[in-house]
Amino acid sequence: MNIVQNAKTRYSTKAFNPTKKLSEEHVQAVKDLIRMSPSSVNSQPWHFIVASTEEGKERIAKATQGGFEFNTRKILDASHVVVFAAKTSIDEQYLLELLESETQAGRFDNEESKQGMHGGRSFFVNMHRFDLKDANHWMEKQVYLNVGTLLLGASSLGLDAVPIEGFNAKVLDEEFGLREQGYTSAVIVPLGYRSEDDFNAALPKSRWDESQVFTEC
Repeated sequence: MNIVQNAKTRYSTKAFNPTKKLSEEHVQAVKDLIRMSPSSVNSQPWHFIVASTEEGKERIAKATQGGFEFNTRKILDASHVVVFAAKTSIDEQYLLELLESETQAGRFDNEESKQGMHGGRSFFVNMHRFDLKDANHWMEKQVYLNVGTLLLGASSLGLDAVPIEGFNAKVLDEEFGLREQGYTSAVIVPLGYRSEDDFNAALPKSRWDESQVFTEC
């Protein structure tokens, strides 16, 4: 199955089979997909919680109480659950640490190219920090790029998944001390294998017609 077919056949899983678990190879592949996701100017403003134990999933599911109970079973029955968290601030120290990470990876041939990268990235980051004043929104956009990478990648691995925004971020942040670490939860993605009772698996996909969503010139 090619990647286009994966896009056509993947769907948001509404019920997982709690008896089927991801292999270690699939778990590592999921981590690789997440870590290698693109982000604007390679900013990588994120952190992830990966829960595979019943205790870990129950901690995440606490955030579905009080109005989002329809998502509880998805989290508890999935094999693994990933919490996507976005940074709450981005500063010069972070940019320098990121630059050093890239240096260690061998991305720069010389000091000039290194400083060129730092200057270019700082321009865009500071534009969002000081001029547009939307740095938090901008960083969350990068997290959503990552979610898209995981959803399509998971489908290519034969895994089922669903992105969840229906949860109490304050509860989840407090459960894992995310805000104290400089992050806030944005999306929860349970992964595993669909249940035979998943009504959404048999429904046809529905998308706008090409004529409505494309302008070709």
